[in-house]
Amino acid sequence: MTEKLRLHAEQQYAEELAELRKADTRERPTHWELSPWSVVTYLMGGKLDNGFEISPKYIGSRRLMEIAVSTLATDRALLLYGVPGTAKSWVSEHLSAAISRDSTRIVQGTAGTSEEQMRYGWNYAQLLSKGPSLEALVPSPLMRSMEEGRIARIEELTRIPADVQDTLITILSEKMLPIPELNTQVQATRGFNVIATANNRDKGVNELSSALKRRFNTVILPVPSSEEEEIAIVTKRVAEMGRALELPAEPPALKEVRRVVQIFRELRTGQTADGKTKLKSPTGTLSTAEAISVLNSGLALASHFGDGTVRAGDVASSIIGAVVKDPVQDTVVWKEYIETVVKERDEWKDLYRAFRDAD
Repeated sequence: MTEKLRLHAEQQYAEELAELRKADTRERPTHWELSPWSVVTYLMGGKLDNGFEISPKYIGSRRLMEIAVSTLATDRALLLYGVPGTAKSWVSEHLSAAISRDSTRIVQGTAGTSEEQMRYGWNYAQLLSKGPSLEALVPSPLMRSMEEGRIARIEELTRIPADVQDTLITILSEKMLPIPELNTQVQATRGFNVIATANNRDKGVNELSSALKRRFNTVILPVPSSEEEEIAIVTKRVAEMGRALELPAEPPALKEVRRVVQIFRELRTGQTADGKTKLKSPTGTLSTAEAISVLNSGLALASHFGDGTVRAGDVASSIIGAVVKDPVQDTVVWKEYIETVVKERDEWKDLYRAFRDAD
């Protein structure tokens, strides 16, 4: 069998989900695979009574995850909101995997997402030969989730045109999807709910209408509150992705992870870690996800073109690429940062030279 590049959460963590189901004695909502308490344990990690260790999938506020899970146990849909790179899609996938054991019922929002992708489409060969019928109907992931009482995911909701967004209003308020061509409807089965994600930095965002906002309970996922928390997230995800991609190099040393995270945090907040120097911020978000990407690129370089150890030269170009999105404005910000901050840190001399060589 061909090796998959990326497994779904319910496949990758099948053992953990199975152990949680065996140990779960708490009440489960209809069609939920786990109780709300066990879903939060799956997300946050912990040790079961039998000693089995559940790895954390989200490093951050447990209370936020409790609010998200309890929302899905009601008739309110969940909107995960925040800047890019705050693990919204990651949390959405793992919530679906834990609750429904299926994270694949997903509509990817784009500027070209149509009403048919949200509701249903038609098999045109069947439609021409037999006319409108249930056999000719092609259900969307949302419609299948309604029929089966499962969680549906909508990624980047604010990228979807406003008139298409509003097709959700009837589904979320009435728990029903009309099919006027057949003079019938699909009524949602217990267990059905929707997790949507949206970010507040996207250019060309289609704001949600007030009517649609009211149908969601919004949970804002923040950037990591501390440097140590962000380092822990980056270290964990880089190690996992390195194993998945079968990169022969060792995961980056803590020193390199800390430097990448510190650079991103300083430029993001507009001041150095000690608070003594004010900095200009670039146009990009410099999210945790981008820090993970930078270190993964460095890991690949060290694996295939180095000695297997991630060094300053392996991450320098990727850091510059992450920071300099606008070739005019961001270049000024970046050059000022490396000359006034990086150059002055004795322990960062190798990084300074790598940045100069990469320019």
